[in-house]
Amino acid sequence: MKTLHHKIERMISNDLGKNFNSFKRAVLSLAVLSLMFTSCSNDSNTIEPESQLEATLELQRSAEIDQIDIVLGDLVIEVYEEQESGIADRNPQDGTIPGCVTITIVAQQSYRQVTLDFGSEGCLVRGHLVRGQIIFDYTRDPGAQQIMINYNLLDFYFDAKSVVASRSILRERSNDNGNPQFTHSLDITVIWPNGAEAARAGTKIREWVEGFSTADFSDNIFEITGNWNATFVNGNSHTYTVLNPIRRAVSCPYFGSGTFDVQRTNFGGILDYGDGACDDQATFTFNNGVEIPITLN
Repeated sequence: MKTLHHKIERMISNDLGKNFNSFKRAVLSLAVLSLMFTSCSNDSNTIEPESQLEATLELQRSAEIDQIDIVLGDLVIEVYEEQESGIADRNPQDGTIPGCVTITIVAQQSYRQVTLDFGSEGCLVRGHLVRGQIIFDYTRDPGAQQIMINYNLLDFYFDAKSVVASRSILRERSNDNGNPQFTHSLDITVIWPNGAEAARAGTKIREWVEGFSTADFSDNIFEITGNWNATFVNGNSHTYTVLNPIRRAVSCPYFGSGTFDVQRTNFGGILDYGDGACDDQATFTFNNGVEIPITLN
């Protein structure tokens, strides 16, 4: 009886040992899988399809903010330059601003306040329907090396997107290259009709590289550098740093060439505007080499 008892004990002990060893192997396997999953999740070169789709949408929205930046900057700079060049009475056919824009100027000694009114129904500007007003002011000093231009938007809409901004442009008569230069603050919030929202902050520097010696604004070319960030309503944020100056011809509604680095929590890459052709296409190359097209409209 005692011998039988010992046999049973040995059987139970062996079974427990086998089960414990199996349990240890299972735990070890789970630990390895967990590490592999964590490694893949934290690898910035691994982009899941859902993340890539979300990234593409955010890059698209950021490109739309770029279009707003382009038009806002062009309008303020062109009207400012017209005023400071001595053009007191503006002919709607002069420059690139359409005649549907009403421009009102309040002059008090060296102070200027300028209102660009696009009307409640909107006005087609550079292929975009713009509504509301841009109001900017500055202290006039023809001999100054630098002039600060401050502007606000009032009930402003750009292609049905609501735009809220209070911004400034530092106008330098001559930079180190001997060219006029404009340093833009980029604080802006854009709300899409579907409720999507994004905000941008940072600095963009426009060097006026061609056309500043003529009275025709349409032949102007700018090269843009700087860095900024974009924050989306879902909490995601991007940082942008210009790598190669972005070339901007006023005669084209899009950036023609140039690249900048984009970094986000779960991905990074390079946005490339191309070889100088005037089109609405760019490419984004993820760090893992995957390339996707970006439409700039």
